[in-house]
Amino acid sequence: MTENTLNALRKDINEIDSDLMVLLAKRRRISHSVLEYKITNNKPVRDEEREQALLEKLINYGKSLGLDAFYVNSVFQTILEDSVLNQQALLQKSLNPDSLSDTHRVAYLGGQGSYSQLACHKYFSRRPGKLVEMGCQSFEQITQHVEKGQADYGLLPIENTSSGSINEVFDLLQHAQVTIVGEVTHSVEHCLLAAPGAELSDIQKIFAHPQPFAQCSRFIQGLDNVLHETCDSTSSALKQVSETPNSAAIGSAQAGKNVGLEVIKAGLANQTENHSRFIVVARKALQVSTQIPTKTSLIMATKQQVGSLADALMVFKAHNINMVKLESRPVPGNPWEEVFYVDLLANTAEKHVQNALEELKDHTQFVRILGCYQSESMQAVEV
Repeated sequence: MTENTLNALRKDINEIDSDLMVLLAKRRRISHSVLEYKITNNKPVRDEEREQALLEKLINYGKSLGLDAFYVNSVFQTILEDSVLNQQALLQKSLNPDSLSDTHRVAYLGGQGSYSQLACHKYFSRRPGKLVEMGCQSFEQITQHVEKGQADYGLLPIENTSSGSINEVFDLLQHAQVTIVGEVTHSVEHCLLAAPGAELSDIQKIFAHPQPFAQCSRFIQGLDNVLHETCDSTSSALKQVSETPNSAAIGSAQAGKNVGLEVIKAGLANQTENHSRFIVVARKALQVSTQIPTKTSLIMATKQQVGSLADALMVFKAHNINMVKLESRPVPGNPWEEVFYVDLLANTAEKHVQNALEELKDHTQFVRILGCYQSESMQAVEV
């Protein structure tokens, strides 16, 4: 094969890729039109039976073209997820025209290339408008920006599949005057970042936010004679590397590239599948359609008597409400007292959910709704 032949083949591939992009854009526009029918006829945005039938049809057709089932399923699961989540976002915008403006001022932890920034872009990519980014040095600074109206939204990491719940954020939600209006899950790929040309054997000190240290604990424990220093954000850790010889930081490859650092080791996390869930907070709640999957988060303090927590949780079972998270945290200033954070697959606009929350008051000292919001934890259909 000559170089001219190779270039011709690459030109063909580029043209095919361009055609695919045009078709994907056309498919998305048509799916937006389908949403109009669903809204008019009060149909759920997601139709899992249709998804399954469509995937089976596409997989069989792919086989006739010489494409394996895994490849076809992987491609179209991504396309279907994009279609569903974009329809949900458009439906939410139609329900909240005054709350969702054309400019989104968003406060998040860290700076360019931080996982919070990447999650921010992922969430607002489905919400057309100008994105104004506000990097912050702490979780409290994020909520303060939202409370004071300096930011429309704040992005807070709430839990990670490797290190678990982020307690600092849970504690902050006890008193922050914000409401949860959304969520987004983002894949976390921790890398060891250092100056160009550095090798792992050269590293004497590692900088990182406490969460990456916890999520990469096995890798850290395997290093001898290496010091560890925590920073308030990944951005701060990267800055420390530029000022400290023979040092490295834990962060994303993109974050390192932005500041001129190179990846000297990738895949540091304890778990291969490492994902962080972020919540989006605002000053005012948004109306959430009953046509889309919805979560309601709340905090409650149960009565100080035997079986009070069990009685409270039985309320959700009695009203056929699925509880997907239960987290306890101490009450500051009240030794041995705790509040419970609860995530429900429920929409407060529905009557049976309202009845359950009213009944819950009989078994608790107080209940506070942290937010009712669109769920973006989309489970792929099995084929």
